[in-house]
Amino acid sequence: MRSRTVVGVSIALMSLTLTACPERIKIGDITRDPARFYHKEVTIAGRVNRSYGALDKGVYEIDDGTGTIWIFTEKYGVPSKDGYIGVTGKLIPGLTYAGKNYATVVHETRRRTHPGN
Repeated sequence: MRSRTVVGVSIALMSLTLTACPERIKIGDITRDPARFYHKEVTIAGRVNRSYGALDKGVYEIDDGTGTIWIFTEKYGVPSKDGYIGVTGKLIPGLTYAGKNYATVVHETRRRTHPGN
């Protein structure tokens, strides 16, 4: 009876842990169909190409090999160029002209850095 309880609790904890981790989305998927992700929380990861900021606010661009996207940050400051980073945030609509999307931005709510990558 005790082993069943331990197994049940273990399964429940693993389920909670797995559901708490948002699924990583490829930047190429976002840029191909941004309307599908607008105002939804997305998690992406990639290498920092460019960054501009002051006083813990700014923007930076990341590339995951499928595309690039700009990240707007208000809490964490901008990361250094060539650093590898994971970001979770809400997708903000940008400019659409002649059926092509420009300037889609992720408003950062959480960040995870990966030193050494």
